[in-house]
Amino acid sequence: MPWAFAVPFSDCACPGEGGGPDWGEDGVGVDGEDQETWGERAVCRTADPDELFVDGAAQNRAKALCTGCPVRTECLAHALDHRIEHGVWGGMTERERRALLRRRPLVTSWRRLLEAARSEHVAGPDEGQAWDAAG
Repeated sequence: MPWAFAVPFSDCACPGEGGGPDWGEDGVGVDGEDQETWGERAVCRTADPDELFVDGAAQNRAKALCTGCPVRTECLAHALDHRIEHGVWGGMTERERRALLRRRPLVTSWRRLLEAARSEHVAGPDEGQAWDAAG
């Protein structure tokens, strides 16, 4: 059974791979040394990995852990950018992530796309068109 954080965050290129600061959903900046430690703020960091890498209806319980998680966007972007095939990441199952990847095959950086969408959501629909520009 895979571990909840199978990829060591010290070896991860995201968040912050573009060199600029990133911001978690909780408003905490993810920059410098923090860019490799967003997993430390994850709600699931203390969960049993066996609860996150499940099948069937149990996936809904795993997805519920993601609700309100301050780094949900970073987690989902990590799973999409690194094509992680197993487990619930950022509130999406592997099946949901595969479907999303098939629908948007030209996206080169999910981190940038999701950050742009989050920025547009925070700014309001009339204040930015980041979603269209990013992907």
